[in-house]
Amino acid sequence: MSDEIRDYPITPVPFTSVTIQDKFWKPRIDTAVNVTIPYDFAKCEETGRIDNFAKAGGLMEGPHKGIFYDDSDVFKVVEGAAYALQIAQKQELESYVDNLIDKFAAAQEDDGYLYTARTIDPVNIDEHCGPERWSNLAVNHELYNVGHMYEAAVAYYQATGKRKFLDVALKNADLIDSVFGPGKRRDVPGHQEIEIGLLRLYRVTGEQRYLNLAKFFLDERGRANGRELYGPNCQDHLPVIEQTEAVGHAVRAGYLYAGMTDIAALTADAAYASAVTALWDNVVGKKLALTGGIGARHEGEAFGDNYELPNLTAYNETCAAQANILWNHRLFLLSGDARCIDILERALYNGFLSGVGMDGTSFFYVNPLACDGEYPFNRERAMSRQPWYQTSCCPTNVVRLLPSLSGYIYAQRDLALYVNLYVGGEAAIRLGGVDIGITQTTDYPWDGEVEFDIAVSKPCDFALKLRIPSFAQSFPYGKPLPSDLYRYLDEPADGPRLSVDGEDIPVEIQAGYATVYRVWEGSTRVRLSLPMRIRPVVAHPAVDELKDKVALKRGPLVYALEAADNDAPVLDLALDESRLLRAERVPDLLGGITTIQGDALGPRGNTVRFTAIPYYAWGHRGDGQMTVWLNRLN
Repeated sequence: MSDEIRDYPITPVPFTSVTIQDKFWKPRIDTAVNVTIPYDFAKCEETGRIDNFAKAGGLMEGPHKGIFYDDSDVFKVVEGAAYALQIAQKQELESYVDNLIDKFAAAQEDDGYLYTARTIDPVNIDEHCGPERWSNLAVNHELYNVGHMYEAAVAYYQATGKRKFLDVALKNADLIDSVFGPGKRRDVPGHQEIEIGLLRLYRVTGEQRYLNLAKFFLDERGRANGRELYGPNCQDHLPVIEQTEAVGHAVRAGYLYAGMTDIAALTADAAYASAVTALWDNVVGKKLALTGGIGARHEGEAFGDNYELPNLTAYNETCAAQANILWNHRLFLLSGDARCIDILERALYNGFLSGVGMDGTSFFYVNPLACDGEYPFNRERAMSRQPWYQTSCCPTNVVRLLPSLSGYIYAQRDLALYVNLYVGGEAAIRLGGVDIGITQTTDYPWDGEVEFDIAVSKPCDFALKLRIPSFAQSFPYGKPLPSDLYRYLDEPADGPRLSVDGEDIPVEIQAGYATVYRVWEGSTRVRLSLPMRIRPVVAHPAVDELKDKVALKRGPLVYALEAADNDAPVLDLALDESRLLRAERVPDLLGGITTIQGDALGPRGNTVRFTAIPYYAWGHRGDGQMTVWLNRLN
């Protein structure tokens, strides 16, 4: 396997080199590893998803059960399990996955094909699958499923060194490469994912064919080479390098844009880099919920028009928030621009985390910015977190991100070390031939104080680049998000502060980072203080649904008012942002949170006290009203 491949100019510090120990993220990660992964596997067994592989492999009798894309759910949980195994050895979990892999291998046909719905009963197959292989790619997820298999196989190989699953994936990829490409079948998957998976195979094997095939699927999109285009919902309306507006199914789009960013990095393709930059500008400037969620419409789980950002009817699928995180991380690795991490952080703490119940066994598929107690916004026509869904992409997707979250904290390039997320824990990093140990101590996101103890194996010089979130920067760059889509109604009186071994140093921000460049010796303490004021936010005047509305932010967190904390109907409250707002730490509420307390005008013109909680924490105490956006008193 080759090490000589082109990759991103910035390299993330592997999550296996970073240990998260803080009070905010460690309990959520522990729950994902110890509760959600076993729970998801049990649900996959209960719903027949795992039996489908045994049936396809001739290990048991019976018809295919469930939906033709259910294979992907099992693969996603295996990927999460692989990450969990790299955090800590779990022999029982590894043995369980090995048993699953035996079923995957049995289900694979002799030429490498793997799609249980067709293999089990090729005659009476669901009409969505098409009468023969590759005959209905617009909707059948035939290539989408195996894309998730490739990602899981690479992760499991890296976790255990075992090749069996990787060999299954490579055999399948070789089959698909023999079918699709220039001079062969010219078609694309309706739901993107195989592109990312192929590029994972390319990185681990160095096999150029996988890179070429991924780029073929991207290049071919929007080009009618003997086929009918699948249209905007599949982002198949224009060649990808000509797309400048985010349209269609938001999860498909997020995976597409992530794959395009990979190609921009791996092939140094300027046209791809230009396209993903234009698409990012469109999303961040006109189509991003304050929570970092994407996908305004229930119909098609899709982006809306520019500035179409509803409150009550917003879709904002949990999987779409995760895709947004994956895309923005790649954009940062390509550009070094901290604005991409600002978007990643916003989606992570809000639009993504809201989709995962604190118990690890309840989920939101849809993440609206308001709930009236009547409109059944969630899939399965519900208003509450659900234990599972018929289409359970979200419960199985979250376990891919949480166990690997530590890989998003640090990155490096030449003699520069980037700190992107403020999460307590330890990291072991090798930079310029020097071993560097970092201990990060913080109570972020509740507190803006972050302390780094940095120890080096020998004297060395490097640049420590500390991200200054957009919310912590002063005018004119201090914004809720790095665009004019939202703005603060106040300006902070204070900015970030920085000290090295107790001595204050100037904070000079370039590309979103404050840089400490020095000769490092022995142990050094760096302290960063970020302002964490409560900030009222309004939307761009072109956002019709949010006119005369105001929301509250503190640090990276968006806040919401929920019926459980408030006597008055929260959808009827009006806020005068000039009134005093107070942050209050409540250790025994919802795992320990900081609330916002203040006064609002009630529906009868009376003054009422209100409590706002972080948006991610809503929906744990029964059904009832909730809103992020309050009426604004002018």
